[in-house]
Amino acid sequence: MSDRSLHDPQAVKKVANRLRRAQGQLAAVIAAVEGGGDCRDVVTQLAAVSSAIDRAGFAIISTAMKQCITDTDADDADAAGDADAPGRLTVEELEKLFLTLA
Repeated sequence: MSDRSLHDPQAVKKVANRLRRAQGQLAAVIAAVEGGGDCRDVVTQLAAVSSAIDRAGFAIISTAMKQCITDTDADDADAAGDADAPGRLTVEELEKLFLTLA
């Protein structure tokens, strides 16, 4: 397991459930497209899939931010955000991850 993984079992479960839900929604979208479903319904369902995936991504990032803030090893990294501290994401890395979802 990577040191940059989520350590909060509740957060992991919540994100995994969200992604499973999105996976089911995506399967329904694919079936609708292949079955000649109504365009409006397909686009609406696809937007729901996209939103679910985005929410999962934001949940991962917010959990990582929480871990960085509350991590007992936080004192080991310098104030600038030491990228060499094991398992730690720098502020810049978190910002970049967040912006990839925006």
